[in-house]
Amino acid sequence: MSSGAEISEPIERLLQHPSLWRGRNLARAETFPSGFAALDAALPGGGWPRTGLVEVLVPRHGVGELSLWLPLIAARSTRPEGRWCAFIAPPHQLFAPAFAAAGVDLSRLLIVHARPALWPLEQALRSSACDLAFCWLERVRPKELRRLVLATEQGATPAIVFREAAARREASPATLRLSITPRPDGVRVQLLKSRGGSREPVDLRFPWLPA
Repeated sequence: MSSGAEISEPIERLLQHPSLWRGRNLARAETFPSGFAALDAALPGGGWPRTGLVEVLVPRHGVGELSLWLPLIAARSTRPEGRWCAFIAPPHQLFAPAFAAAGVDLSRLLIVHARPALWPLEQALRSSACDLAFCWLERVRPKELRRLVLATEQGATPAIVFREAAARREASPATLRLSITPRPDGVRVQLLKSRGGSREPVDLRFPWLPA
């Protein structure tokens, strides 16, 4: 009969596998720092997931949903080996001075104006040419979201999709699902679905906004 030590080692390796679901406990998964210490403390793994589908639910577009990602966009776009940061079907024109002020390399941004947005998003994810892919989705079916999950794994690119708050009533295969609400100096973030992490709301201040 094997000893307890011999059994525990392979079990420990299994428990650390990033594909393993352990309720509210997270097996170690690779993450990107969000650029906000309080948010990293709340997110499973200490940051944004490096692959998978991230759903951001908003009361309306333009409430700070993209500002939440500016530190990560800046970090990824300024790497010598940086790939594209794709923005698909944005509802408003992206404000280049704000990106530049946050340290983003504007030459690494790819903006795609297309409706419907699902097909170009899936192609961007599967291409392996993007570090990050953002998309503003309207109506989408669960099976279409599941296809996006597979595409993120194939291209090793996270998909960040912004949807209206009403989508909270729908089931989702997202790795991470969160809601944001605007505040005078930033946003409030609450995790709705995650493999671990905190369910307490996190108030974030955007330093580029007036106090």
